[in-house]
Amino acid sequence: MTPVELSRTVLSAVRRAVDDGELSVTVPERAVVTEPGPGGCGDFATSIALQLARPAGQPPLRVAEILRPRLAGTAGIRDVVVTGPGFLNISLDAQADPVTGLVREIRRQGARYGHGDALAGQVVALRVPYEVRAEVVADAVVRIVGTQGGRATVEHGEPVNLRPVPAPEDPAPLGPDAAQWALLHPAPHDRPRITADHLVQREGNPLFRVRYAHARVRSLSRNAARLGFTAEPGPLTAAADPEPRFPLAANGTEAAPLAPPVGAGPAPLTTVDNSEPRPPLAANGTEPAPLGPSVGAKPIPPTAVNAPHHNAPHPTPNGPTTPHHPHHGPTPHPGPDPTPLVRALLTPLADHPRILTAAATHRAPDRVARHLVTVADAVLPLLPFVLPVGEEKPSAAHRARLALAEAAGTVLAGGLSLLGIDAPEHL
Repeated sequence: MTPVELSRTVLSAVRRAVDDGELSVTVPERAVVTEPGPGGCGDFATSIALQLARPAGQPPLRVAEILRPRLAGTAGIRDVVVTGPGFLNISLDAQADPVTGLVREIRRQGARYGHGDALAGQVVALRVPYEVRAEVVADAVVRIVGTQGGRATVEHGEPVNLRPVPAPEDPAPLGPDAAQWALLHPAPHDRPRITADHLVQREGNPLFRVRYAHARVRSLSRNAARLGFTAEPGPLTAAADPEPRFPLAANGTEAAPLAPPVGAGPAPLTTVDNSEPRPPLAANGTEPAPLGPSVGAKPIPPTAVNAPHHNAPHPTPNGPTTPHHPHHGPTPHPGPDPTPLVRALLTPLADHPRILTAAATHRAPDRVARHLVTVADAVLPLLPFVLPVGEEKPSAAHRARLALAEAAGTVLAGGLSLLGIDAPEHL
């Protein structure tokens, strides 16, 4: 069950309570579902009871108790607990994994993920002044309205109904992509900045982070193919998918892996895509530090590029060096748990359909631009956990993490396309 499906389930519970006469309220258009806060439990939480308490004329706890059994009896929900002033904490069945369901949904819909019928059959007439920012915003609104089943037309002249604050100067020198971003990223009432900051390939540039994140995801997909695996939604932790080791030989030692086919050339020393996007050289000719993880994220492990060779000699207490045999010791630790990073990415991915609907309804492409920054900032810290490290073999966890990263890449590419900006394969 995805967060979007769970939100619909919550609204269905409210509707049933109204039909049964236990609540006298207007069913809201949406129910916000997030990960539990401090003091919460389960997989997701919703504050719908607090939202409905005043119009229902009942305490939030009473509203929550009315909704709890209706939610608990829904397929895919294992338990519902009321905490605090009236928060509903929802635990899903194991087979109703929200991450797997959401990733599969994004993979199924592809570039159409988030498209809906909120404006089906409607014609949105846009009347804009003869000004470059108004023209660019209107052009983006036409595309975004189309994602919700509507059709938008653009006309000039009074009365104007779409008049963003004009650009202070011609944005053309920034180039097509940076100019589009400079005009679309700010809210309509904010004056856009037409500066070279939009061209700087550094972490402080939101456009760079969005395009860099997409290019990194595409690079991971290429490197995974070279390692012999592809994306497949499923469990994201290595502990959930222990990979079998090579079978033991008759003498109890581990058998060697299968040799390559006769006539095959030697295996490459690395399987790293040389087109991995890297920040450009600074003015002094040195390479700047790569983008770091988000504040509070766990340390990033070495990637398959710079991981130390596990069979390299290492010093012993007596002085001489001895080779290290990785398979003669205990099973390697599965590594840091990426679950917090997964949760941080799950919310903006699940929120993408709502963002598109709101942007189309309010004629606000800036909402899409800011949402893309949120998705990029959430996926970048997860990317170092996607590929195997060192001599680690590709597992179902790696395939699932790659599928989640590719889902984020799909959202980034689709959003950039709606804004009229290129989503690069290499950067």
